[in-house]
Amino acid sequence: MMMNFVIQVVCVMLATALFTLLERKVLGYIQLRKGPNKPPGLLVPFADAMKLITKESIYPLTSNKMLFNMVPLLILFLPLTIWILYPSNSEFIYIKLGVVLFICISSINVYGTLLAGWSSNSKYSLLGAIRTVAQTISYEVTLTVIILHVLMISIFSIKSMLIPLGIPMILISLVFFVSCLAETNRSPFDFAEGESELVSGFNTEYSSVNFVMIFLSEYMSIIFMSFLITIFFFASNIYEMLLITGVLGFSYIWSRGSLPRFRYDQLMYLAWKSLLPTSLTSLLIFSCV
Repeated sequence: MMMNFVIQVVCVMLATALFTLLERKVLGYIQLRKGPNKPPGLLVPFADAMKLITKESIYPLTSNKMLFNMVPLLILFLPLTIWILYPSNSEFIYIKLGVVLFICISSINVYGTLLAGWSSNSKYSLLGAIRTVAQTISYEVTLTVIILHVLMISIFSIKSMLIPLGIPMILISLVFFVSCLAETNRSPFDFAEGESELVSGFNTEYSSVNFVMIFLSEYMSIIFMSFLITIFFFASNIYEMLLITGVLGFSYIWSRGSLPRFRYDQLMYLAWKSLLPTSLTSLLIFSCV
């Protein structure tokens, strides 16, 4: 039913808002302060959203205005499309080749970031977008190789993949988590934004509703990646899935508050000379066993 899909989208939006609140709280404790510490603090994400939405949209004089406005819609639409793959009892959103669709959409996602940087006609935005393209392409290869591990003993539907694989594949699950950090541009791999170098990276020139859409897409991707790691490697029932997804979401926040940003050459070295050979070797061993 279409209504089930609409309810799912609303739940994803609410989860994204509450995840930002959790991030404020955890980062507060990491920085030896309390963060939001009273019941009205639950309304902080919604107040922030209202504040941003009511702001004036500002466009760079030399930007491509039509493309500049359309790209945030594309960036938001792709993570929402990925959430169609979430296990549900509704046959409307049951997709048999779910893993293949996930690989395709995550590969397309980089075009939104590239167009956002190019349409802004800003040197900081363009540099951030180019960094994102190189980073995503590098870690997409490792992600795809690791997904092949799961497909060798399962089926293509994410809905049917609640099979615990974490015990025999601890190393691969760690590699997958690191690759997901890079794929979602989170610390220590946040080169796309790089505040100390590129102001705010590819979204430097965005404001108001456009910035909200880019912000939502980032956090929706984080929650979905946490969910994906869970169903690929650890969860065997719905309760374990929710618990471990929450723990992995906390790990994203912890890495932001604790780890320094890598140098760009270290990022590429890690992708092509460490993670990819490790995942390929594991795939070879796994196929022989």
